[in-house]
Amino acid sequence: MKTNNQLPFAYDRSQPFFERLNEWVGDVFYDILPEAGLELRDEQVYMAFQVEKAFIDKKIMFAEAGVGTGKTIVYLLYALCYARYMRKPAIIACADESLIEQLVKKGGDIDKLSKILGLNIDARLAKSKEQYLCLQKLDQERAKDDYDELYDEIHVELPSFVHANETLQSFHHYGDRKEYPHLTNEEWNKVGWDSFQDCFVCDKRHRCGQTLSREHYRKSTDLLICSHDFYMEHVWTYDSRIREGQLPLLPEASTVIFDEGHLLEVAAQKALTYKMRHDVMEELLTRLLENDVREEFAVLVDELISQSLHFSYVLRDHSKKVEGSNRKELVFTSEVLEEATRMTQLIAKLEDEIVFESEMYTIDQYQLKIVEEHLDMIHHALKIFVGVDNAISWVEESEFGITLVIMPRLVEEVLKEKVFSKKLPFLFTSATLSTNESFDYLANSLGIEEYASFSVESPFDYREQMELFAPVVHKIEEKIEHTKWLLEETNGRALLLFTSEEELLQFKDLVHNDSDFSKWNILFEGDQEISQLISIFQEQIETVLCAVSLWEGLDIPGESLANVIIWSLPFPPNDPVFEAKRKASDHSFDSVDIPHMLLRLRQGIGRLIRTHEDKGIVTIFDQQLYDNSDLLSRVKEVLPAGVELKAKR
Repeated sequence: MKTNNQLPFAYDRSQPFFERLNEWVGDVFYDILPEAGLELRDEQVYMAFQVEKAFIDKKIMFAEAGVGTGKTIVYLLYALCYARYMRKPAIIACADESLIEQLVKKGGDIDKLSKILGLNIDARLAKSKEQYLCLQKLDQERAKDDYDELYDEIHVELPSFVHANETLQSFHHYGDRKEYPHLTNEEWNKVGWDSFQDCFVCDKRHRCGQTLSREHYRKSTDLLICSHDFYMEHVWTYDSRIREGQLPLLPEASTVIFDEGHLLEVAAQKALTYKMRHDVMEELLTRLLENDVREEFAVLVDELISQSLHFSYVLRDHSKKVEGSNRKELVFTSEVLEEATRMTQLIAKLEDEIVFESEMYTIDQYQLKIVEEHLDMIHHALKIFVGVDNAISWVEESEFGITLVIMPRLVEEVLKEKVFSKKLPFLFTSATLSTNESFDYLANSLGIEEYASFSVESPFDYREQMELFAPVVHKIEEKIEHTKWLLEETNGRALLLFTSEEELLQFKDLVHNDSDFSKWNILFEGDQEISQLISIFQEQIETVLCAVSLWEGLDIPGESLANVIIWSLPFPPNDPVFEAKRKASDHSFDSVDIPHMLLRLRQGIGRLIRTHEDKGIVTIFDQQLYDNSDLLSRVKEVLPAGVELKAKR
């Protein structure tokens, strides 16, 4: 009898795989985990045998599991076994980079399972490009007259193979954002990769940490963990990378699991977003002029460069700041559309001329291919832009100039074709997948027509474990005084959630000018790498963590967290993306703003209670609750079972 020794149970390939898997999963939940000190949860067992159906039928499944169900353990067991059975890694896509770190950290669920089951689990991280050091940007920063010496330290600490050309060197991946936890986000952004970097012509690309990381994670045999953003970038760039003779960003998978799956649409839109900046266009086209090209070709290139510069000025003059957002609203006038159309026509003309020029063999074919790809992308984006109804567009401004950002309104058709047409088990998990007990809203937004689904409630006794308050507050000074009192109540051990960076920075300024807060170690998102901040918060009791991005997925069980303060109801911002959604709806407040806010609020409240032993306070600061009785009723409807919203303690 030939057995597959990779699986954690004896298996003969002549046997039905799922029968043996079912028996083993039952043993794990009823015997192995309880013997290791983990409690037996009926909700977790129910979820496990529902999830199994998605793997048997190779179907799409929405698995809505309340906080404390233990959903991660469930999907890890199935993902691991199915990956080994199919001999292809399982991809687990989490909402963001901080959550993928939590999954693989020491003492995390993968580490826990590995020890309890006695398995060596090959789990590797596939991080987004933005999480890696860019050697070109590092050199550019160090070439400035007034650069910070910390960038010299980064340069000195680079592996020797980055600058040496010796033979038989040992290469390894490096340059991960996590390796520079002391850098603020602002400091990191000066040297971290961004979407305007042209990796194809970079002479350091074969020694780049990002490139080397791909070689590492592609070899994973069990689990490959990435963010939603990176998975969607893999999907959108798959065809172009194949055309360019490159491997796709991710290898072929046995199954794909979307943790916090309700956020996938946002990642899909973000990945399919086009960005156009004049200096990048100019640099790319100027390279062509360094070759022996025809005069009429050179004139056309110059004309396009001039139009690109002029168009950037027009965009600047027709954009206005949006409060609470770094995105500027673009005012569509006839001038904006005319200049965009002229830009589109010039690009189309140049693309035709490039075909003729390529036959002259005066330009390096590889360089020409790069220019063609970029022009084709901008040409396609501007055609979407000119057809205003098909896109959501805005402007961003930085030290490098004006950036035009073009995002498609709807992504469901592309997702339907490129992702969900595959015969794979796709699993969506979250505590908040359904709307009014239906999964159709999420399914429709992702182009999913057929799916299985289930919901399982949280096993926690929220009535006994959680207190929830919404004090009457009219001014920010009142919020500050309430916050002091709450931090005294729990001696720090608090998570403060903000809806925007502006809110967080305003609070930060107030705290730094108020000596009453000096008794607590207060951490602010952006001051260090986020997983470093989470680690400090968890390990150093009586710390306070202030964040914008940790409404979902943050898992801090035990005494480090006893107090969640929600600075204001998490309504969506007034940025162009949500404004476009509002304009497309007859009742935007009820169909756009309220659902978004309630979903995020449920997630934020869910950060507090992570085990049966946890107890604590959740406080919501928002006077709108008392100015709008309908809003108050809607909020009360989504609170954990048994929890009463009180105005006073």
